[in-house]
Amino acid sequence: MEGRELHEAIMELARRRGFFWPSFEIYGGLRGFYTYGNLGTKLKRNIEKAWRRFFVDPHGFLELDTPVLNPLRVFKASGHLEHFKDVMVECLKCHRVFRADHLIEEEAGLEYVEAMGEEAIRRLLREKRIRCPECGGDLGEPQEFLTMFQTQIGPMSGEPGFARPEAAQGMFLNFKLGFHHARERLPFALAQIGKVMRNEISPRRGLLRLREFTIMELELFFDPQEGQCPWFKEVSDESVKLITEEMEAEGFKEPLEVTLGEAVERGYIKTEWQAYFMGVSKRFITYLGVPPERQRFRAHLPEERSHYSTQTYDHEVYLESWGWIEIAGHAYRTDYDLKAHQKASGVDLTVRRADGSRFLPHVVEPSFGLDRLVYVALEVAYRKRDGRTVLALPRWIAPIQVAVMPLVTRDGLPEKAREIWSQLKDAGLTVEYEEKGSIGKRYARQDEIGTPIAVTVDYQTLEDDTVTLRDRDSWRQVRQEASRLPELLRSYINGERGFDELGRPL
Repeated sequence: MEGRELHEAIMELARRRGFFWPSFEIYGGLRGFYTYGNLGTKLKRNIEKAWRRFFVDPHGFLELDTPVLNPLRVFKASGHLEHFKDVMVECLKCHRVFRADHLIEEEAGLEYVEAMGEEAIRRLLREKRIRCPECGGDLGEPQEFLTMFQTQIGPMSGEPGFARPEAAQGMFLNFKLGFHHARERLPFALAQIGKVMRNEISPRRGLLRLREFTIMELELFFDPQEGQCPWFKEVSDESVKLITEEMEAEGFKEPLEVTLGEAVERGYIKTEWQAYFMGVSKRFITYLGVPPERQRFRAHLPEERSHYSTQTYDHEVYLESWGWIEIAGHAYRTDYDLKAHQKASGVDLTVRRADGSRFLPHVVEPSFGLDRLVYVALEVAYRKRDGRTVLALPRWIAPIQVAVMPLVTRDGLPEKAREIWSQLKDAGLTVEYEEKGSIGKRYARQDEIGTPIAVTVDYQTLEDDTVTLRDRDSWRQVRQEASRLPELLRSYINGERGFDELGRPL
């Protein structure tokens, strides 16, 4: 199964099994908004936990939770009011509105049209004779559109406000307190997971393009005169596929494969900090199930870079459904944001070096779209085996870790199964009890939602207190004492042992 057919299959599975579905359906729906069900919420939280494990916890970085609504003056100072715009175009016949660069990419088969600028977009619309994809009608003149949601804070003549399009400004506004809580030592980082909103012109592709979504961002503050990253050696030998700015400008599509150490030495990546987080990013995405050969880093050309960035690499993954898509941005923001807020607020945000000189720290930022990672994890895990769907999610992010089921619903088997279910639940595992339908159908359902292990209680269990453990991916089975399950399954879910170590093969 390939391409859009695969995307449709995953979206149908997500709805049917309760991962996610379009919001507001009883009122006809509204593009760009999705609701997560029980399984999707659990998968999402497990990816959040994994992100903290890679980016936050090992370094002792600080987490914040800042407001979604911000006053106008924040985004005026940050430059978003001036720069956070896309080019839209309206169909003169059906009056549907589209984002112009995406329309050109889809209708003309081009890539990264946004980076070409507004004039090039206008020219391509004419040259490629792009028409409305819905009704075939003529398109009107392109115009810029501010992609931030505006509101009013307070009644009557309250202050104009905007929903944040990124979480980063909350970290910059609270830099001074964060620096204090970090014992006034650099480098340090502020991290945040939270909702952001972008008034997308024509959101499509399910979770890949939303108007409200969750972002995982980290702002690392450092002294530009002391730009060495103390953890860089951990990733310096990591091989990555890069498309540099020069390669992008000259149209080279085949990535350069280098170690991160070589990339810094040769100037492909400006700072060790940025390279470090790119290495961690590769390991994190691999941990979510994406093979390294389906990952690359693509540099933005100056026209594509955000206004605050002096260098940006997108971390991209290859999907069978949509090709190469961005799942994270790695930006070197220099002191742009702190300088802008210092000037606008009048508050001194500089810090003091040991020699008494004062300066504004520089910033590197790894930023991940969580909803995109949910979709990526599902597509990469999607398998067909003997006509059945198997969701081969890495066991450490699977929404249900263990399913417990009696072979039949009589003769004391359900009672014993519920006892084991309770023990595993008390041990901290995410466990589901299931007894409806034949054992084969129950196995098939658990395979389809990605449950790594199914525990079956049968008549032998009543004799010797052993159970059958079934592996989702290979369908192999082993036998083990019920009393050992909490310890063994915890270590298995954490990746500390393989399935063959869980018991005696059957």
